[in-house]
Amino acid sequence: MTDVLVGLTTCPTVESAEAIATALVSEGLAACVSQLPGMQSTYRWQGKLQNDREIQLVIKTTQQQWATLAARIQALHPYELPELIAVPVCAGSQSYLEWVRQNAAATDTNLGASSPLPKREGQGEGDS
Repeated sequence: MTDVLVGLTTCPTVESAEAIATALVSEGLAACVSQLPGMQSTYRWQGKLQNDREIQLVIKTTQQQWATLAARIQALHPYELPELIAVPVCAGSQSYLEWVRQNAAATDTNLGASSPLPKREGQGEGDS
């Protein structure tokens, strides 16, 4: 097991996905955020079945950054209850894992540089 994590969240729009991805990388909370558009999510929100198009964000970070990163996503995300999942990386290219560690290293000067996105009323996490 390594200290590197793959984080997952979904976004309702390209604009919100880009804003969150840019904030996480520019603030040093993630080394890389991949945006996967065109995902269809089926989930239950407030007792109703939902089917929505979303953008999946795949976030490369470290265990040390996870709590701060998750709080930052909460602050920026337009959903009331965004998906926030961390999957441990069991193995990988040592040079890539080291690159993630070096680039997911926030400093006090780059934290909180982006403004939060407005919350969308009645929007759930996007997938269950």
